[in-house]
Amino acid sequence: MSTPSPEAEIPVRCPDYPPVLGESRLLTNDELHASLECTLRGWDRQSDLWLFGYGSLIWNPGLPTVEAMRSKVHGYHRGLYLWSRVNRGTPEQPGLVLALDRGGSCTGMAFRLAADGSMPHLEALWRREMPMGSYRPAWLPCVLADGRRVDALAFVMRRDVPSYTGKLRDDIIQTVLGCASGRYGTTFDYVSRTVHALRESGMPDRALEALLARCKPAV
Repeated sequence: MSTPSPEAEIPVRCPDYPPVLGESRLLTNDELHASLECTLRGWDRQSDLWLFGYGSLIWNPGLPTVEAMRSKVHGYHRGLYLWSRVNRGTPEQPGLVLALDRGGSCTGMAFRLAADGSMPHLEALWRREMPMGSYRPAWLPCVLADGRRVDALAFVMRRDVPSYTGKLRDDIIQTVLGCASGRYGTTFDYVSRTVHALRESGMPDRALEALLARCKPAV
C-alpha cells in the first residue's frame, strides 16, 4: 500500500488548512508525572488495571498486557478530532489522530495490565499519548465481549484545547491524509491501520471506513 512521503508538500491549496493553532508546548516530565499520578490516585496499586484502546492502541498497544478482549464504551464515539503536531504531523503541517468525543458509543479493545511492574509501562504510555496534554485521561465504564463490566482507562478529547478540530470537511481531511507526517509516521498510515485492525478484530467502524474511502489521497 502506497503512503504519502514524509517530505510531501500540500498537494492542493485547501481553505482552512493548515489551521492556526498558536504556539505548541510539550509537557515536561514533571507535568507528565503529575498527570499520571492524579489519574491513578484511586487505584490501589495492587489490582490489575484495564486500558481501553480505540485507535493505535488496538494494533500497537506497546504494553505487556495479560488479557485483551473486544469491548464497548457508551457516551463517547471515535473520530478524527485532534490535530497532531508531533506524532502524526508537524506544527507546519498538522496531522490528525483519533479521539473519543461526547455522544454515541465506541467499540475497541480492552487490555488488562498486570499491577506488578506496571508503572514504567504507564509512564511510557503517558509519553506517547499525552505529550501536549490534549487528552483527558478518564476511567470509563466498559462492557467486555464476555459480559464483564470494568472501569477502563481511556484518553478522552479535551474540547478546551486549540488542537480540538470539531467536525472537519472532507477536503481538509483529504489534504491531511495526503501530506501530514510526524515522528510515528503519516496520518494516512495511522487511519488505514486502525480501519484494518478494527475489521480484523470483528468490529468494523463503517463510518471511519467510509471516511477513508471518500478522502483517500490520489496516488
